[in-house]
Amino acid sequence: MKPLQSRLEHQEESFDRVRDVLTGFQFNIGGNWDYEHGYFDRSLDEAHKVFLRIPFQATRGVIDAESAQTGARVELGQPFVLKHVYNEGLDPEAEVEVMGGLVDQFSAPLDPDAEVEQKWVTQASQLLEQVEAEFLQ
Repeated sequence: MKPLQSRLEHQEESFDRVRDVLTGFQFNIGGNWDYEHGYFDRSLDEAHKVFLRIPFQATRGVIDAESAQTGARVELGQPFVLKHVYNEGLDPEAEVEVMGGLVDQFSAPLDPDAEVEQKWVTQASQLLEQVEAEFLQ
């Protein structure tokens, strides 16, 4: 994980506006959001292993990522770049389990916080500058 300096950090805005601006830059709200906080993610590579992530925290109201208008306000956190290295092959030690397919269908990342190469940091910084220009106008 590589933290990035950004003028977005500590900006407070309506969740709806933040979502609209970031969606325009192909960000998606991460699947691990809840009603008080979450992340906007943008994949930087075709394999979807490297991401620019912008955290947010609700300051007023509750977040509903699926609602067109929430009325919630959020404060943006420090953006960062992260890389996941996944196990892409078959597990040679896997065992057949009757209920295993229902419960344990995805393998854990080999390295959920892999080293991020400079090219990804540079690409994320350039994208972040574009987002800042749009968001802070």
